[in-house]
Amino acid sequence: MLLDNIRAQFDNAPYPRNPLEQSPQDDYNQLFIHSLVTPYYLRDRRVVSTHDKVILDAGCGTGYAALTLAIANPGAKIVGIDLSPESIKLARQRLEYHGFSNAEFHAMTIEDLPSLGLEFDYINCDEVLYLLPDTLGGLQAMNAVLKPTGIIRANLHNALQRDGFYRAQKVFQMLGLMDGSPGDAEIKAVVETMQALKPDVKLRGQTWRPEHALPEYEGNVMVNYLLLGDKGFSMTDLFELLDQTGLDFLSMVNWRHWQVPDLFQDSENLPAFWGMSLMAAAPRDQLRLYELLNPVNRLMDFWCTRAGADWITPVDQWDAADWQTATVHLHPQLQSDSIRAALVECLKTAQPFEFTRYIDLPAMGDVRLDAVSAGCLLPLWDAPQSVCDLVQRYLTLHPVDPVTLASISPDTAFATVTQLLNRLDAFLYVLIEAG
Repeated sequence: MLLDNIRAQFDNAPYPRNPLEQSPQDDYNQLFIHSLVTPYYLRDRRVVSTHDKVILDAGCGTGYAALTLAIANPGAKIVGIDLSPESIKLARQRLEYHGFSNAEFHAMTIEDLPSLGLEFDYINCDEVLYLLPDTLGGLQAMNAVLKPTGIIRANLHNALQRDGFYRAQKVFQMLGLMDGSPGDAEIKAVVETMQALKPDVKLRGQTWRPEHALPEYEGNVMVNYLLLGDKGFSMTDLFELLDQTGLDFLSMVNWRHWQVPDLFQDSENLPAFWGMSLMAAAPRDQLRLYELLNPVNRLMDFWCTRAGADWITPVDQWDAADWQTATVHLHPQLQSDSIRAALVECLKTAQPFEFTRYIDLPAMGDVRLDAVSAGCLLPLWDAPQSVCDLVQRYLTLHPVDPVTLASISPDTAFATVTQLLNRLDAFLYVLIEAG
């Protein structure tokens, strides 16, 4: 019954409501997230080709994420499934409109995935798992069709961050607004209720914004106050689901926004007890601490992989010999003519170059490069470069110390360049492969 009502809800109000002609072509953040290069590099420290990969968008809705996946992964086959036949129609139209023919869509449940007879290199399951009557069963069904080296991106609603909306949903359940499939009348009742409450009523203060009353925000009202099947989870719940499914946690998708040290006034000088505790804490415990201290992330958005995958030594643990034979790639979503032109303009005007204008990963501050550092990286827009070639370019751009006029030694240049690359690798702006 619940599944039928959820299907009817999204047949009546397909989601997301992005116009057919809208394209994420210049939305570098979303392309970065939807590129399978990103999680594969986090796991394998290799830059994988997207050509001939098979990607599933599980719960594709009207196909905007499927379009993003198609743009972010050139040459890949896109398969979309959704419970709502009306949403599937719109998804097909969207991909056809934007010229992607290597895509197919099916109206079906996630639990029925094995019936497709396909295995996937990458599965995107965005804003879906928390709606399933059987969340574990949905994750197990995706695992069953994942290739041995495949990766799943999924997310769950954070119960602590969504507490106000869950209380609101209980109110509207009691009032009968969620007995069937909510529509325009129910949205109107929610808007009238929230506007009529006193401003100091906690539920209104926690959840309501004046713009929610505008017609263009009807979708927001639906997916927050009237969302059938919506459930909240904790970090503990997330890791228990992975354990039961036989999947290993890989990373949070927005990992830079889950860093406990960033919650302290001086992230480099934590209280001694905290410094020691975090060093010893497993990732699941660090994420649980963040969630308890600062529940601001609506989604617990994560990548996971088959249990037992090999883990590669990260670059911040490399020695000089590792760096000598390494190759540096620019992340594919930065590999655009417009970004290169912006970098060249910064070099001409002696202005710093900001990576965070394009892919905004850091929780705090910007990633800015001075002219010499940025100029050192310019060849990456043409092709991957060896670390040694970048060191030679640095020496050409910065041959002498500006104070003493002494020549910069190759060892000093090598240390400076590897420190720069290590810093950028932490945000995956550059991807560094061992020789």
